[in-house]
Formats: sequence, structure tokens, C-alpha cells
Amino acid sequence: MVYSLAATTLTVAAPIGCDASTAEADEAADDGRRPSDVLVTGTDAEMLVLEITPANKVVVRLPRVEVGQGVTTAVAMMIAEELDARLADVDIPLADARSRGNQFTGGSNSVGSLYGPARQLAATARAKLVTAAARRWHVPARTLRTRGTRVFAPDGRMATFGSLTRSAARITRPAVSTDPKPASKHRVIGRPTNRIDARDIVTGKVRYTGDLAVAEAKPTVVARPPTIGGKVVSVDSAAARAMPGVHAVVRIDGGVAVVAETFHHAFQARDALRIKWAPGPLAHLSDSEIRSRLRAAVPKLEAPPRGSAQTEAEFEFAFVSHAPMEVLTAVADVRAGRAEIWFSSQTPQSAREDIASTIGLPASKVSVHVIRGGGSFGRRLNYDAAIEAALISKKARRPVKLMWSRADDIRHGRMRPASHHRVRASHDRGRVVAFAHATASVSESYGKQGLSAQGGVRSAVRAPAAAPLPSDSGLYNFGRLSGDSGSVELAMLLGPWRSVDSGTVRTAEEIVVDEVARSLGKDPVAFRRTTLRSKTVKAVLDKAATAGDWGRALPRGHAQGVAVHEEYGSCVACLVEIDAVDPKNPRVTKVVMAADVGTAVNPRGLEAQLMGTAVDGISTVLRAGLHIDRGAVRESSFADFHYARQRHAPRHFEAHILPSRREPGGAGELGVPAAAGAVANAYARATGTKPRRFPLDF
Repeated sequence: MVYSLAATTLTVAAPIGCDASTAEADEAADDGRRPSDVLVTGTDAEMLVLEITPANKVVVRLPRVEVGQGVTTAVAMMIAEELDARLADVDIPLADARSRGNQFTGGSNSVGSLYGPARQLAATARAKLVTAAARRWHVPARTLRTRGTRVFAPDGRMATFGSLTRSAARITRPAVSTDPKPASKHRVIGRPTNRIDARDIVTGKVRYTGDLAVAEAKPTVVARPPTIGGKVVSVDSAAARAMPGVHAVVRIDGGVAVVAETFHHAFQARDALRIKWAPGPLAHLSDSEIRSRLRAAVPKLEAPPRGSAQTEAEFEFAFVSHAPMEVLTAVADVRAGRAEIWFSSQTPQSAREDIASTIGLPASKVSVHVIRGGGSFGRRLNYDAAIEAALISKKARRPVKLMWSRADDIRHGRMRPASHHRVRASHDRGRVVAFAHATASVSESYGKQGLSAQGGVRSAVRAPAAAPLPSDSGLYNFGRLSGDSGSVELAMLLGPWRSVDSGTVRTAEEIVVDEVARSLGKDPVAFRRTTLRSKTVKAVLDKAATAGDWGRALPRGHAQGVAVHEEYGSCVACLVEIDAVDPKNPRVTKVVMAADVGTAVNPRGLEAQLMGTAVDGISTVLRAGLHIDRGAVRESSFADFHYARQRHAPRHFEAHILPSRREPGGAGELGVPAAAGAVANAYARATGTKPRRFPLDF
């Protein structure tokens, strides 16, 4: 009876969600199986697949990770635009790690890389649906229209996309064009749109890794050494093992892990461990010596042109933690012959391969489920926590839910490397004739110091010695450009932080541009207008200056600052106003940003991105940095890693998105260098100083 019922259910269920037309019933009877929801599969490297369910929901699994940047909303808008579907009917879940294709989230390239493939996918699907409806109704396909996730005939007949999916999936040559719409016909793309997941986020419906209820996965924490790269010499775990709720205590490369019934039990048992630690390889190093080494590693600048005057400056930038609001968490279930991992990853394919190698399994036996993340800023390019969770699960012989505390990540995670910059602008007869910029940055050593490179994703991190300087692109008409870079290798974990090298390089350059303008007796905005090469950059500068009322009278101790940046096929200008009446407690009071990113799929999402970069610039210039004290990171939480809080945010923020018909450029990291440079320049003008070390209170 069960077999008969199952067979009958499959046959009867085939046309569910379809209309009762004979044609559809005949198609359903062909093989007696439930119709496939897959309507079209992309042929590009993104490996996009579009499904439409009987409930008329459009589903496209995204080969990127959502970490708060709004990429799921942007892609849903692309799909809704070309499919003529309601945005509420589009679902963008995250794809698991695949064996091929592109699943890299980084470099501000997600919207740009998906814009063509996603629109083409949806346009093809729409053409197939229209053709299927035309065949059902025996009318010319060109007479049909689509809107609201439905197809309409001139006589009023209507069919949902879900009811047409089965027959549409069989169509190989649609009767109407499969080309995406021209920009002039866009009704969704370019319209400011709230995030599709906003309500779920604020009501707590969204599930992050820590919210997952994976069968038998027990809360896990790790006792870590007091210094970077320290090692366990011996451990007495008797007291911890005897505590209630403790399931396992295992040694790993980074410390000693405790698996318990709750995180409360796990933290209590962790604190009861008696561990003797060997100091890490940096135990003799502190900030002062690191800064000294960096200064010495900066290559010498070329000789300036004869007869030119010089504006020279040196800058120091501190280490900076990514500190995403959601701490690193990973769930791992490693058993004989297979492994399953859940975590938020910007590089799930690399993670899958490295996890498999670490636990001794072929990659085909490892499943990586990509979970949305509560912030990243580059931190989730690396997957240290996932590898650690897999090792703990293997040793403990049980599923685990590993959580790194805030202190774990700040003190033992990855950070933006400290750097030193030497910049010189040579000017003659009122113009810059040569511009030189040399840098040195801390780089990650993979020598015999005992530092594990696991989860490093080194291919995703631009090595300082090989990184091109933004000045190489010739943003300004500054004559001969030159520069070189050096590095100081240290056995510590580093990672790309939002805007990577540009966040320090462009900041230093924009400060020098202001100082050159001052030495030539020119207004900073007017000087930039006459020296910028790109009309597009000039346009965003003009917009920011006009909207921000550049040059308006301000009280003593208050000032405006400006900076520009061009990267990722986009450009931005930032104008800030600062209150530095108390130079030790400056407050940015106003930020005006203008950007040209090509086609802005979701202007509201772009505004949010720019707002975030403004806060990053305020933080890293005025307040937020990490200190190294005898091989240990001094800071451990937001109590001492002073990222900007609500009281430090500008009272007034506005973003202006310049219209463009170009395809989308990058935006997620674009605003950081301009915001940082503008804050530094405003502070310099308000205080009459020349800031050289960042953050200023370091």
C-alpha cells in the first residue's frame, strides 16, 4: 500500500501548481514524475541555476556569501528585473561549496561579476516561460506580457510562472528574444530598495552559524596562549574534565579545546585548565621595534628633478582587527570517511580543499555549507575557525560548534598589517612634476617559527612586496610617478582588511595632496580639479564639494577635509567636517560622499556601503588600532579596540550616486580610502598640525 500510494502521489502531484489544461496534463503523463523546478542553468563560470517552484517562488542559489553587504538583495533585483517577477517572490539562498566555478566573494567584484550572468539567466527563463504559455494558449508569443511572476495573454488569460515551469524547461529555442533588457527599460534595477532580508534580520528570524541546531553538535571553546603563536608545553585537565557538562578536552595546534553541554560550561572548564605555555616567536617584539623595522625597510625614493621644491612626509599605520560583529563560529561533524562543515566563508572552495587535506579526506567527501555572516570586512576570506573545528571534531569523535570569543579573534586571529609610508611630491612653477611613494608593510612569515598557515588563503591576500600602488594608475597629473615596496616578515596571522592596501596608500597620498596644495597657496578642492586626470573623478569631487558646501565659514577648531579615490572601475569623493576644539577628542560631525560606480543596482544598498566606509575611515584615522606588547596583542574587545560607536558617528551623512549607463563597478571597499583621507585632512586643517601616525590616539 505504501508503494502504491507513493507512486500515485508522484503521478497526481505532477501537475500541482499548474492549470488544468489538457496540454499540461498530457506533458505530466509522459513520464509520471514530478516536474522539475529547474528552468534554466547558466553556462558561465558562476554556475547559476534558476528554479521556479509550484508555489511560484523563484530560487537562485548564490555562489557568493552574504555578510551584510546586501549582495542577495542586489542579485534578487537583477533576477526580478529580467524575469518580470515580484521581488518578494525571489529567493536567493547561498550555494554550498562546489567543485568548480567561481565562489569567491571579495575585491568588491560580486555585483559586477554577477550582473551579466544573472540577468542573462533570468532573461532566458522569461523567454522560455513566454514560449510555454504561447504554446499552451495557441497564440503568438510576441503578444504575451509578463509581470508580477505571471504571464498574461491579450484576452485576459493568466498563468503563474510555477504552472509553466515543467513545459518551459523542455524548450530549447524560445520564440522571443533571450536578450536582457536595455537600461532604459529597467524598473527594478536602479531603484532604491530595502534589503529583502531586513525584516528577518531585525526580528531574529535569520540564522547565523551560532544559531544552527546541528544534531549532537556541542558548544566548544579553545584556551589560547598569552602570546601570538605560543605553544602548549603541558596541560592538567583533570579539574576541567570533572566539571559538570564537559564532554571532551583535546589538544590542538592553537591550544586546548573544551567540548561541553553549553558555552557556559565550556568557558568555565576552559578557565579551569592548568596550562604551561611556551612563548611565541614574537615574544621579544613590541610596537616600537616593529615600527623601527618598517621604517628601515622602506625603499629609498628616486632623486627628485633638479630645481624642484619638495613636499615630503612619512606615515605610520597600525595593525587593525576586522572585528566583525558576529564572532567566528563553525560547526563541524567529522566522521570516518566523511565530513560536514557549516560556517560563513568568502572562499568556500579553497576552504573545502584545505579542510579535506587537514583531516585526511578527499575533497569529494567533505561538504561545506555556506552560512550568511554577520560582517566580515575581509576576515571570512580566511577559514581558521573552520579548520580548527574540523580538527577538534575529529579528535573528540563528535560534532562540535566552535566559537571564537571576541578576544580570541582580536588576539589570535588575523589583522590588517602595520605599514610605513614615505611620500614625496616634487613641484616646480606651481605644478607637481614628480611623485614618489615607497612603502613597507608587515608580511606573514611561513618559516619554521611554528606558525600554521592553515586557513591562510594566501592567494587571496595581496603580498605587500608585489602590490601595485594606487598612484601607479595616475589618478593625478603629477608627472613622473615612482615607488617601490618592502616588507618585514613576522610570524603572525595577517589578512586583507577592507580596501586592502588602498586604505593606507591612498590615505597617505591624499594627505600629501592637501599639503602640496597648501604649499602652492591653492585651495585643496581647486587644486584637485586642475590636476585630476579623469572627468568622472572630477565630477564626483564637484558633487561632493557642492553638496557639502565646501569652503563655508566654520568656528575655530572646526574644519572641512576632502579626498578622492578611484578603484574597482568606480570612483568616489568624500567631504567631512570635524570638530577638533579638543584635539584629543575630535568628532566628525558631517560626511558627504559622491560616487560613480557605473550602474548602481541598488542605490540604497550603495548608500549603506558608503556609510559603512565612512565609519571605517573615522575609526582607523582617529581611534582604532592594535598594539603589540612583547609578542601579545594588547587589545581584546571593543572596550579597548576603540572602533567608532554611535556617539562618534557623524550627525549628518549624505551620499550622492551619479547616474551612469556603464556596467556596475565595485563599491564595497571603494569609500574607505577617501573617507580616511578626508578625516585626516579635516583634522590637520582644524588643528594646524600634520598628522603622521594613525590612529591619531595610538
